Amino acid sequence: MENKLNTSAFGKNDIRGIFPKEVNSEVFLYAAMGYVKWAMNCFKEKGAPKRADELCFCVCMDARLHSKELKDAVIKGLTLYGANVVDIGLAPTPMGYFSEFAKIPDEILCGCKINGALIITASHNPSEYNGLKMTFNKGSLSESDIKEVKAAAQSVFELAKEGRLPITQKGFIHEFNLVDTYSEKLLDGFSRCAEGLKIVVDSANATAGIVAPKIYREMGAEIIELYSEPDGNFPNHHPNPSDESTLDDIKKAVVENGADFGIAFDGDSDRIGLVDSEGKMVSGDKLLLIYALDLINTLKIRGEKPTVVSEVKCSQVLYDTINEAGGNAIMYKTGHGYIKSKMKETGALLAGEMSGHVFFKDRYYGFDDAIYAGMRLIEIISKQKKERANFKIQDLLEPFNKVFISNEVRFKCPNELKQQVLDKLNSKVCDELFNSKIKEIVTLDGLRIIFEDGFALIRKSNTEPVFTMRFEAHTKEKCECYQNALVEVVDELVKEISKEASAKV
Repeated sequence: MENKLNTSAFGKNDIRGIFPKEVNSEVFLYAAMGYVKWAMNCFKEKGAPKRADELCFCVCMDARLHSKELKDAVIKGLTLYGANVVDIGLAPTPMGYFSEFAKIPDEILCGCKINGALIITASHNPSEYNGLKMTFNKGSLSESDIKEVKAAAQSVFELAKEGRLPITQKGFIHEFNLVDTYSEKLLDGFSRCAEGLKIVVDSANATAGIVAPKIYREMGAEIIELYSEPDGNFPNHHPNPSDESTLDDIKKAVVENGADFGIAFDGDSDRIGLVDSEGKMVSGDKLLLIYALDLINTLKIRGEKPTVVSEVKCSQVLYDTINEAGGNAIMYKTGHGYIKSKMKETGALLAGEMSGHVFFKDRYYGFDDAIYAGMRLIEIISKQKKERANFKIQDLLEPFNKVFISNEVRFKCPNELKQQVLDKLNSKVCDELFNSKIKEIVTLDGLRIIFEDGFALIRKSNTEPVFTMRFEAHTKEKCECYQNALVEVVDELVKEISKEASAKV
């Protein structure tokens, strides 16, 4: 046993890192044990203490080659600490979330209830990554929750090192296939509305292929499948639909087959990508506007004004259009944990991120489920095509024609230097740097520098050693001006701070 538990992969929204250097069986064993200890403490603080053998957790995994090894370590950690496990095997992350709401037979639960889910996945990250998403009491763990689990894991590790782990009876492990229960629940909220629609579905050899194409066919659509078979090598392309380079095949298939649109999924099916009938990528903020306008129009009849939450990377067009249409748009930090907590705080019915995470509290549970998001999209497009036979997705996105929006810029920077770079950058930001008057600087998540005609954004990625940047302006030239100015100064700062750090070693 190492002298110290490697906790470098514990992040703001989940645990994530490179296998086996940062995430491995040892880390996940103690993370799981720490999670049970933390969950027991949560019950104790609420005045309703529970023993470990009264707790039951759902465990599932994505298709990565090392996920099975890490799933086994998680299950071992949970049961060694005395908790019980329902193992649903390879499954989309949203199915793991759903397990807390699902009607699972009592012969599987043995009188328990699902208290949380532990999902082995690195989502959209490259194949050498893996991670662990955790929920408890029907909600994702917050940043502070994860810090507490980290501390609990370290504490358990120290006890084990000293041979002082409490001896408990191991919990049960029951396997259960949740696919049918999940599929039936999703389809229960929809009619067979999609007849006449032709849709290309790219599951990226990840987890969506085991359920999404079948569900969409049940809605009446003609489905053309790409890469539905799970394969952790991701042999056809990287499972990240927000990276446009991964959409080449689905773009081609949409155009060649005369499809109405294409739906692409990430590695664990909590992020959706959209390609329109012309084979063009539809960004996450544009997709969210489609959902938001449909929701606003539906609720307007009842005199309701829905709140919609999104994040700092999204276009100003999204926020302005939602507000003008009769909704209430709120900007917040990037990250599924942050967005879910803001939804809960504000009572929002809908939220979304540039990355393709979409959260529906309207008619659903409020977690990010790309398979369900696809169903809502199919419903919207079907409704529009019944009203106008020649309708195209592009018709809903006309407000975005007023601005030029950059692609996401990803700038490499070691995690330990990011905050120093941002701090120094903040002191350098001025009108002269961008040759435009700065109206406001939003510091919710990095720096969103707002001008009269657009914005420049830089923020720290929560999952990778990069800054993400995004730019918007009324003209392409101005957008490029903002981009060139920010990239140049950040490049100088990263080099300067890296040199200073090296000199101290």
